[in-house]
Amino acid sequence: MDRRNALKNIIGITTCAAGATLVPSFANAVEGEAWSLTPADLGTLAYAKLDPMAVAKIAYNQDVRNKGCMYQVFHALITALAASDSPDAAKFAAIPTALSVYGSGGIFSQGTICGNNNAAGMFFKLINIKGESAAGYLANVSAYYEQTALPINTAEFLAGVKDDRDEALTPEVFAEKVGEPTIAKSLLCHASLTRWADHNDMSIKQKGMRCQLLSASMAYKIAEILNTAYDAGDMTVFPGKTGATTSCSTCHNTASTTVPSVMSGMECDTCHGND
Repeated sequence: MDRRNALKNIIGITTCAAGATLVPSFANAVEGEAWSLTPADLGTLAYAKLDPMAVAKIAYNQDVRNKGCMYQVFHALITALAASDSPDAAKFAAIPTALSVYGSGGIFSQGTICGNNNAAGMFFKLINIKGESAAGYLANVSAYYEQTALPINTAEFLAGVKDDRDEALTPEVFAEKVGEPTIAKSLLCHASLTRWADHNDMSIKQKGMRCQLLSASMAYKIAEILNTAYDAGDMTVFPGKTGATTSCSTCHNTASTTVPSVMSGMECDTCHGND
């Protein structure tokens, strides 16, 4: 199956029978039978370098951005890899990205984890980089979301993601409809939105362009982070855990015997303030 045709065939996810040995689905596939994802395939799909702007443009496409933040990010990354040089391109094309629509509004409008971060976790669980786990780079994605003023509002970025069916998308339009980018200081949807709304004196009803461009920004940065990791580049150019969170995690980790102790990679201030 060539990549163009593969993109047209969205295959349902199957699971292994209870108690069965987990074997990657391709190992048991009959010749000519469509591939479908199983738990044993997690972490086995090969990442290939992507054009971050092309990924962001998919995320901001009119037909994508109205389906929620999690779908924007997950669909954009999977779609780009389905058309990439990855040896697993056809497998990426078989992943039903529509499953990610549940994550909009912090999981079905509950205001919990932002769909951008939910999408990143779902995506990172699938891939590897040259055979090595990509899981460690999720911390850079989370830190970028927590610590960076978003969405990106440069003229170059806005022009790059603009759908051809859109009217002008310029810094001036951004200023009118979004206001100023804000720092979330949290991975949670309601905290991120509240800080943006308070700072810009806007209501949540006005969040449309802000959230859609935020997802395009995250899709862009995820591709950039993974490209750098693929090239064994300098990861210190991306945000990571703050000093305070690093200090806390020396005790709050899976090996800790402290009672109570909960492992967390998110910023401590989200729940505990500055105390």
